[in-house]
Amino acid sequence: MPVVAKLKYLRVAPRKVRLVADLIRGKSVKEAQTLLRFTVKKANEPVLKLLKSAIASARNNFQLEESNLYICKISVDEGPKYKRHMPRARGQAYEIQKKTSHVTLLLDEIEKKKRKKAKKVEKVDAVQEIEEIKKTEKPKFKPGQELVRPKADKGLKRIFRRKSF
Repeated sequence: MPVVAKLKYLRVAPRKVRLVADLIRGKSVKEAQTLLRFTVKKANEPVLKLLKSAIASARNNFQLEESNLYICKISVDEGPKYKRHMPRARGQAYEIQKKTSHVTLLLDEIEKKKRKKAKKVEKVDAVQEIEEIKKTEKPKFKPGQELVRPKADKGLKRIFRRKSF
């Protein structure tokens, strides 16, 4: 049973909220929370609050475990635009649109996959396993040895991204 949570009349343009929504679409709840906490966007705080609200309703109303949830669907729709006017030259007034958005979030349970029966493994002494590991592993660094660092290229490449389109 999907859990629905809605956020209406968010005073951020839908185009900007969709950037945040695209980050978490299809992710597990814990992974989505982590992404939202470290994202530097204005829309991440309201979306995180909406996600926490959906988790709480899933836990209280449907008795679902938080670890077993994922974001099934998240959609951002356009809300009403608030019209404002800015005075311009020669007595004119230009219209400014303050855009709003509606966010709908659906959480669903991850279906548990049927586990295959584990194959029976012969018992081996733990001591023998440890000795085999010690034989195969060689220490990479000895206490008296200095570290050898690779030489960096003289010309380092830097790649810059365009900030505007």
